[in-house]
Amino acid sequence: MIFETVNPYTDQVIAKYPTLSEMALSDKLEKSKSSFKIWKEIPYGKKASLFHKVGNLLRENKEIYAQKITEEMGKVIKEARGEVEKCAWVCDYYAENAESFLQDEIIKSGARKSFVCYEPIGAILAVMPWNFPYWQVFRFTAPYLMAGNTALLKHAPNVSGCALDIESIFKEAGFPDGVFQSLIINVNLVEKVIKSEIVQGITLTGSEKAGASVAAIAGKNIKKTVLELGGSDPFIVLEDADLERAAAVAVQSRMLNAGQSCIAAKRFLVVQSVKEAFAEKVHQQIAALKMGDPLSEETTTGPMARTDLAEQLNNQVKATIKAGAGLVTGGKQEKAHFEPALLIDVKPGMPGFDEETFGPAACIVPVKDEREAITYANNTIYGLGASVWTKDLEKGVRIGRKINAGGVFINSMVKSDPRLPFGGIKKSGYGRELSHHGIKEFTNVKTIYVD
Repeated sequence: MIFETVNPYTDQVIAKYPTLSEMALSDKLEKSKSSFKIWKEIPYGKKASLFHKVGNLLRENKEIYAQKITEEMGKVIKEARGEVEKCAWVCDYYAENAESFLQDEIIKSGARKSFVCYEPIGAILAVMPWNFPYWQVFRFTAPYLMAGNTALLKHAPNVSGCALDIESIFKEAGFPDGVFQSLIINVNLVEKVIKSEIVQGITLTGSEKAGASVAAIAGKNIKKTVLELGGSDPFIVLEDADLERAAAVAVQSRMLNAGQSCIAAKRFLVVQSVKEAFAEKVHQQIAALKMGDPLSEETTTGPMARTDLAEQLNNQVKATIKAGAGLVTGGKQEKAHFEPALLIDVKPGMPGFDEETFGPAACIVPVKDEREAITYANNTIYGLGASVWTKDLEKGVRIGRKINAGGVFINSMVKSDPRLPFGGIKKSGYGRELSHHGIKEFTNVKTIYVD
């Protein structure tokens, strides 16, 4: 079988990649097993040095990698550069902190001495999406490899070039052969990889459907999973919010990466008294966006990654309007291009409220007050991120504690940061990435008891 990567802006085929045979896949699994025996014994200092090299390579070749991201999935070039830079940051962060995060933890008990140590468990399979083709990979490789595990990447087919480039970066940095490998395989072979006795854990970022499928197979084989799935993040705007700043961040959060982000603000829950003023400011911000060639420095929003994704969003927007919402601007679709849209008077029961809208469509939901905002925020099957806008910081924190989400940001855009744990609850998944929490997800938390 052949994977084709297609430029979503031009609709032209970029490259073709042959998929691995079952025999070639088995060889890669064996290589991961043998490299683990070597890699787990390498001191933290040596591992850190290699990751600093990876970070340097990312910065030195930023333009090359950013262009590949843009060509394969349509991200505007400025955002693609930022993604590569963030990957370098996470490499340096874990190079500098992994050893302290994983040091033995002394615990007083009835023993002469008792402590917990954190040991690597083996090969970790990562099933990753196309929307942040570099960042999604490096935010798992940096912690899990620094912990002593090896990595197998099953990337989305439309970013196969990015997957192979990342593998080349690890090789160029001097990592032992087999510590990181990209698997260009069809989806029907993912089950074989999960079932392999070599694979000890699975991390997936993607859709609810994909997460449920992978978790079911892993569960039958008694293997741990970390899932980061969809989101329908609420963005609460209260009466005392700084509307100018809130509107600017609202549009940035919703339209970043052409709206294709799990943690993008998707439901704007705005108190009725400021709804019109907020909507007008958001409208102005959206009108200022410049659609066009994502490789152009002037473009601020590019195409969606694939035509089918744009069609799905188009159907959701049309159904939301049919159900009674108003369309202020945008909403036109042609192939992978979707004009940034603003919908108002969206309510529970409409697709724009109930479903994850994975693209550049902002939905403003009027609420009576703070209490209804909290109720609406939690009226979702998801629980990834949330944002609260108010000048009263104590009130913001109080509301944040009442929202069911993995992270709540007060007067700020929801974002992932290597220093902070990242993940969700409910249908948004389980487990945590990043921070000291993330690096321990795929370690053996071993108790040592000495009497």
